[in-house]
Amino acid sequence: MSEHAETTAAVALAGAEVATAAEVTEVATHCPYCALQCGTRLAHGGGRTTVRPAQFPVNQGGLCQKGWTAAALLDTPGRLTQPLVRGSDGRLAPATWEAALDTIAGRLREIRAAHGPDAVGVFGGGGLTNEKAYQLGKFARVALGTSQIDYNGRFCMSSAAAAGIAAFGLDRGLPFPVTDLGSAEVILLAGANPAETMPPLMRHLSGAQLIVIDPRRTPTAETAALHLQPAPGTDLALALGLLHLAVTEGHTDHGYLNKRTTGFEAAWKRAAAWWPERVERVTGVPVAEMREAVRLLAGAQRAYVLTGRGAEQHSKGTDTVAAFINLALTLGLPGREGSGYGCLTGQGNGQGGREHGQKADQLPGYRMLADPSARAHVAAVWGVSPDELPGPGRSAYELLDALGTDGGPRALLVFGSNPVVSAPRAARIADRLKSLDLLVVADFVPSETAELADVILPVTQWAEEEGTMTNLEGRVLRRRRLLAPPGEARSDLDVLHGIAVRLGQDPGRFPTAPREVFEELRRASRGGKADYSGISYERLDAGEALHWPCPDTAEGEDAHPGTPRLFLDGFAHPDGLARFAEVEHRDAAETPDADFPLYATTGRVLAHYQSGAQTRRVPELAAAAPEAFVEVHPDTAERHGLREGAAARVVSARGATLARVRLVGSLRTDTVFLPFHFTGAGRANLITGAALDPRSRMPEFKVCAVRIEPAEAGL
Repeated sequence: MSEHAETTAAVALAGAEVATAAEVTEVATHCPYCALQCGTRLAHGGGRTTVRPAQFPVNQGGLCQKGWTAAALLDTPGRLTQPLVRGSDGRLAPATWEAALDTIAGRLREIRAAHGPDAVGVFGGGGLTNEKAYQLGKFARVALGTSQIDYNGRFCMSSAAAAGIAAFGLDRGLPFPVTDLGSAEVILLAGANPAETMPPLMRHLSGAQLIVIDPRRTPTAETAALHLQPAPGTDLALALGLLHLAVTEGHTDHGYLNKRTTGFEAAWKRAAAWWPERVERVTGVPVAEMREAVRLLAGAQRAYVLTGRGAEQHSKGTDTVAAFINLALTLGLPGREGSGYGCLTGQGNGQGGREHGQKADQLPGYRMLADPSARAHVAAVWGVSPDELPGPGRSAYELLDALGTDGGPRALLVFGSNPVVSAPRAARIADRLKSLDLLVVADFVPSETAELADVILPVTQWAEEEGTMTNLEGRVLRRRRLLAPPGEARSDLDVLHGIAVRLGQDPGRFPTAPREVFEELRRASRGGKADYSGISYERLDAGEALHWPCPDTAEGEDAHPGTPRLFLDGFAHPDGLARFAEVEHRDAAETPDADFPLYATTGRVLAHYQSGAQTRRVPELAAAAPEAFVEVHPDTAERHGLREGAAARVVSARGATLARVRLVGSLRTDTVFLPFHFTGAGRANLITGAALDPRSRMPEFKVCAVRIEPAEAGL
């Protein structure tokens, strides 16, 4: 699709936005789920809210079943509509907003006075709007004065972010529009399953030959020209082997390497030791399949390498992504129109959520917290001294693991996340949450984390609020309000304002109007790598397709058009060159042994999203995937006394989870697979470990050693 066609489509989507929720019968907005942020039209009439797809570039008139059923969330049974405070009897009881906020502020003052500002932590989410993410980071560092803030995006694509910054000097999931993929001849998908996680994306992949790298024969792999099926935890060895073949079989783009990159020789010295037969022994992928993958990728005029969680959620995830970037650079793909490298971001605002201050080490505009000039710029916007801003704090898992311990936070405020289900070592994290002096959860459904809270605050959801989101291609999008929130539910911005004022902050420092917050975000991001200063609600509402960076250079016809395609003229390092990474394969933190003879890997399924707190409440989706299950090869099941539909215990060194057996003949015999959307005894993250990538601090969700056995008591 051309830039003109994209703009026309965006204008058509924008529609008319009217003044108040009471007057609105239909709005143009975006799906509340994944990072595609499919365009939708949301309508309300006759007491019923409906969703239909829009002709927007990323989804081209399509939606997945999650998007089609999204309206069911708006009046789901159990929707939180009034604050709840846990009393001395241990029970949650309704309270007024004033009483709830007074309770929170009073407890926070006591905890900070006794133990210091870092005794309070904040845990955010990749589904929050840009305005909320920005305000949450500011609230933590200014109103609370704490360094202890991170978000669940650390569990999503932090390894790809670290690798992308090192290689290119900048991290944006896709440095090109999604629509560019439609003209690709070959696409390599490393650890990505978009046929289930973001189905409308498959419309853009249908014309290409797909090379899929995944231990499972997923629905995406079923459509592939070639499926490479490595043992879990060996993706890095496979990437090194593919680079070895690219070089030794004459596919190196020497002109590109000399003009646009640095560090190839050091990277090649590592890959040179990974000859194909060695890689086959480590990964289980036949040499012939590796050779065919390289032949297809190198022979295409328009080719892409895309990574997903399967490559990233490892204790060596940053190095694994770097190895795939090395392969792409060797073939001359990044920064060339029609080809490139990208990461398929997962959460709805996983991109924008980390750009504006939720991440432990970052400030708005993708500025780094440890950079004195970055601190000075943002502090000036916030009206504080740079010395008042705390330094970088703990990463997401380390923050959760430290709760209630000596030197760790004694209070935690959670916005838009459900770590009781989504965090590794889930039983330990639940215990840490229970040990807190104060747990506050802001949500619109009673998630498993909310059920442990001392105070639950009912907040608005997607169709009840204004704001912006940033999708996986760096396109900033408008979220529009259709409905008034039910009961006493308030925006997260109202929540942050109410607590901040009670902690002594000037009311004007924490505005509640999304447009006002976005105007401040524009100033805070100005000059940063993720520069939003040239983006405005007015431009977005006029239908402009704006990808960051979009600096504030002028107005009207001379305004900056945004940057849909990065790196065409140079990479974001000072010398304009991309950097190869010198990486070496190493084993996962756990490998199978006599006690735990199988690999377990986790992931998502079509019907559910993230921890399932939302989708498990949608009847159609719950019926499609009603309970926890484990995929097992029939031969493996027979060896372990299991049959189709039987209840099984999957046991690791940390605990056990219960799941229904599904026999899958295409699965590796040394591997079992569990989706992580389910709760209670069916939580997949009861068995996952806490080994972290040393650079991204990403937990190793994708591989742990387990045994599987019949569950005598059933599910």
